[in-house]
Amino acid sequence: MKRALLVIDVQNEYFTGALPVSYPEGSFPNILAAMDTATANGIPVVVVRHASRRPDSATFRPGSPGWELHPEVARRPFDLLLEKNLPGSFTDTNLEAWLRERGIDTLVISGYMTQMCCDTTSRQAFHRGFAVEFLADATGTLAFANSAGAVTAEELHRAVLVTQQLMFATVMTTGEWIGSFR
Repeated sequence: MKRALLVIDVQNEYFTGALPVSYPEGSFPNILAAMDTATANGIPVVVVRHASRRPDSATFRPGSPGWELHPEVARRPFDLLLEKNLPGSFTDTNLEAWLRERGIDTLVISGYMTQMCCDTTSRQAFHRGFAVEFLADATGTLAFANSAGAVTAEELHRAVLVTQQLMFATVMTTGEWIGSFR
């Protein structure tokens, strides 16, 4: 097994912008712990940054404060910075080629939001034949309400984790993942 850690969309928008991640508490320190563990164990770290395609976008507008990586992520070492415009990290990017060139067969998913970019990227990886480890407490989301209904952050997060474990990924805590290196 040769892994790569994906750190998906850990951008200021989720901390100081319009979409403050609220669940699970502690997801951000767990993301940083996963990055530090990956680096210490020679596992490539891929940082993914979302950029809106609309120049007038209120969120993730390139060059805006919300689009910037969280400073703690930006200051840590990483092997690839990948920019994407859609939820899936494989869509219109060179991620798959980069992984295959390095013989990587397992992706570790961390970042934001659980039900959007993390879930989509995990499913894309599964469809391409990669094994996936989905870090339950190093991914996160917030509550949503729209014309289809409302869901709490906890409900949404849990539903995605249960679905991921059904077929697409091995769901584990960051502590379990870090413990596998001891």
